[in-house]
Amino acid sequence: MSTLQSSTSSTSNSNFDELRWVINIRRSLDEDLDEEIEVLVCIFNVPKTLMLTDPESYTPQLVAFGPFHYWRPELYEMERYKLAAAKRIQKQLQSLTFHNLVDQLIKFEPRIRACYHKYLDFNGETLAWMMAIDASFLLEFLQIYALIEGKTLSRVSSRMSHLVDYAGRKSAHNSILRDIVMLENQIPLFILRKVLEVQYSSLESADDMLLSMLRGLSQELSPFKMIDNLPKIEIFKCAHVLDFLYDMIVPKVDEPCETNEAEDHKEAPEDKESDSADPSYVKQLLSEVWNLLSKLKRGPLRLIKALLLSRPLRFILKLPWKIISNLPGFSILKQTIEYLFFSQDKEEEKPENSSGLNKPPLAEEIAIPSVADLSKSGVRLLPTNGNISTITFDVKTVTLYLPTVSLDINTEVVLRNLVAYEASNASGPLVFTRYTELMNGIIDTEEDVKLLRERGILLNHLKSDEEAAALWNGMSKSIRLTKVPFLDKVIEDVNRYHNCRWNVKARYFFKQYVYGSWQFLTLLAAIMLLILMIFQAFCSVYSCSRIARIQTSD
Repeated sequence: MSTLQSSTSSTSNSNFDELRWVINIRRSLDEDLDEEIEVLVCIFNVPKTLMLTDPESYTPQLVAFGPFHYWRPELYEMERYKLAAAKRIQKQLQSLTFHNLVDQLIKFEPRIRACYHKYLDFNGETLAWMMAIDASFLLEFLQIYALIEGKTLSRVSSRMSHLVDYAGRKSAHNSILRDIVMLENQIPLFILRKVLEVQYSSLESADDMLLSMLRGLSQELSPFKMIDNLPKIEIFKCAHVLDFLYDMIVPKVDEPCETNEAEDHKEAPEDKESDSADPSYVKQLLSEVWNLLSKLKRGPLRLIKALLLSRPLRFILKLPWKIISNLPGFSILKQTIEYLFFSQDKEEEKPENSSGLNKPPLAEEIAIPSVADLSKSGVRLLPTNGNISTITFDVKTVTLYLPTVSLDINTEVVLRNLVAYEASNASGPLVFTRYTELMNGIIDTEEDVKLLRERGILLNHLKSDEEAAALWNGMSKSIRLTKVPFLDKVIEDVNRYHNCRWNVKARYFFKQYVYGSWQFLTLLAAIMLLILMIFQAFCSVYSCSRIARIQTSD
């Protein structure tokens, strides 16, 4: 055992340079003392809970940007295209060589390292060369999306023509697009600004060019294609390409909110004793039944009315409700009566708990009926030309407004990495994550996708509606649950309206108490048999025809 441990230790230490480690630590501490600007971590490893759901959506498949995936052998093929892009950048530099650009980037080594959540086991020169070459390739690719008066700035070199095109029809083009937005495949945006500044000899011109590139890229990748007014974003405040895309898509929410792990939520216990002791629901039901029966004076219904006024039933109804509710089978009947007639009143009488406003939502609070169920209950669904902030529910017109969403082969990667970035970076509510949970909630099957597509809410460029439904249903995994006030209100209002519809209550009743409960069926049969026996005994003692004559004379 000791031999195995020593061999393992020697193997693990063989790749560890102690002297280099000490030199790097000393240099890092000395440089941080002179650093005036605090740089926050902005490039993270994807959380494992998300990575396990779909690794290919978070791992670059064609080209690596930055140090996280740089040494993967399957990505080496793109290195020659990166070097070709660097050579073209070198030709455009004014009175400088590419080596001079790298020397300038070496000065930003502490700032570059500070952007990455993971420790970078590279020396400063290697890191600077990596950033310069990756930035050259990325900027050349982004030229496709540079928008100046509706036209592209320049043509992509013939060396990349078989990889990318303006229409995005080539598979490599879309593969690069997906790799560009992956969280672990980002490089700091100030590196791109610096390379452009060297090219244009002006930081203002560099920022204008970079902004046009990223706005064009966002219009290509954003799932919300119909946004009327794009937000104005200051390029120097963005951390990387994915951060720019996030700011373009996700509205700002100022409300602070506590967050917690989803697994820690537990439903608060309910006071069942107080409900079971309350006879008001049964009294209201009997009052309504009596009002209906009092209007019935024809045919055999008169006999049923006389039966209800008989002494045995009057005696049963005079018993305390606690005794009746504890009889075998009557507890199921009580729950059924309360659900069908008084569930809405109970919800309205529920006191507001001010202490729970900042608590994370329960899992069942995110539940919302599917599109098909909402349509059956009378809810209209209409599209909006905007982002997530346009999601509303009009109670008066019973209309749910949702932003128009376009789905294509790149959408799933964009959605997943935006969720991963938000979970890693955001300290407040996870707005975009909650939106994906909402869409996952209302889309269960391809029928739901079809209804959204017919109403213009969903533009499906995938192969089938089934594939689109699978996309949204695969977005169910999240890191934590948070309250997003305007989305929470929409979910609450929709659920309140839907759950109070009689057809919904009836469907739930039959599913819960009839199809899924043999006890209720047994109780129902026993009640019917008891009624027939009472009716037979009543008619044997009292002449039913005589009672009918008395009712007629009255």
